[in-house]
Amino acid sequence: MAHSKYVYLNGEIVPWADAKVHVFSPVTKYAAGVFEGIRGYWNEQAQQLYVFRLPEHAQRLCYSQKAMRFSKTFASDDICAQVLALLRANECRENVHVRAMVYLGGEGEMDALGPTDLAITAVARPSPAWVRDGCRAQVSSWLRVSDRAMPMRIKSNANYQNGRLASVQARMDGYDTAIFLNDRGKLSEGPGMCLFMIRNGVPITPTLSSDILESITRETVLTLLAEQLGCEPLERDMDRSEIPAADEMFFCGTGWEITPIINVDGSVVGDGKPGPITMALQQAYMDVVHGRDNAYANWRTPLYGAA
Repeated sequence: MAHSKYVYLNGEIVPWADAKVHVFSPVTKYAAGVFEGIRGYWNEQAQQLYVFRLPEHAQRLCYSQKAMRFSKTFASDDICAQVLALLRANECRENVHVRAMVYLGGEGEMDALGPTDLAITAVARPSPAWVRDGCRAQVSSWLRVSDRAMPMRIKSNANYQNGRLASVQARMDGYDTAIFLNDRGKLSEGPGMCLFMIRNGVPITPTLSSDILESITRETVLTLLAEQLGCEPLERDMDRSEIPAADEMFFCGTGWEITPIINVDGSVVGDGKPGPITMALQQAYMDVVHGRDNAYANWRTPLYGAA
């Protein structure tokens, strides 16, 4: 994963090595920050980088700032403008992952409300091999943190310690990643991505009240399943015991895109290969984000001039 030349930091575009935060700041001591992961996709034929659903990501970052009670918040239009300025400064012409983080800098304590800073990074990020081949998941012994304890529907830095523990455990046990149960024993999501299964041709996903992120990619998938694939997805509580009955399973997220799940807890899902609905969805998704499909043009922000 190659980083870019420049970083946006508090109103300036600075060299990568100069983007620093003090070790005593609340973000380093207490993970007091919120962030967005945003993808840009390079279309070689059009010579264009399309930033996928940038306004929606910026709006969610505003919601996250409010939920964390930050005293100063950055507006969505400003966040969008700075993301695009950084990508242009780095002359990005390949698939890229952007991270926009609003955090408590300075030297405050745990209950600090400010000062609030904004940092944006961009790194080259091709799709991992398991997007093509599928991944193996473990139902974690760690529970998804309840919304009664932490605001899991936003992208708070601190939330991802829960995901890290489950992910590290899965890797040490020989799996690629994990699946969480919530404190009610229902399927929730992965460490940083949402979960779907296909049963008898019907896509099913946990509800937003299942202690999951209010995922922009999940919303995208629900739309594509209904409008592009002619499937009517269901949002409902899901039990662990449904996994053996699944014909297909997949994760979705900005970083994970559409990743087939071919094995859970050592048992194959379906026939142990990426399933037809999952792969058709993946193709539709990739065509849209790369601008190969003219549908949903409002989801793509072209970086270089007119689309």
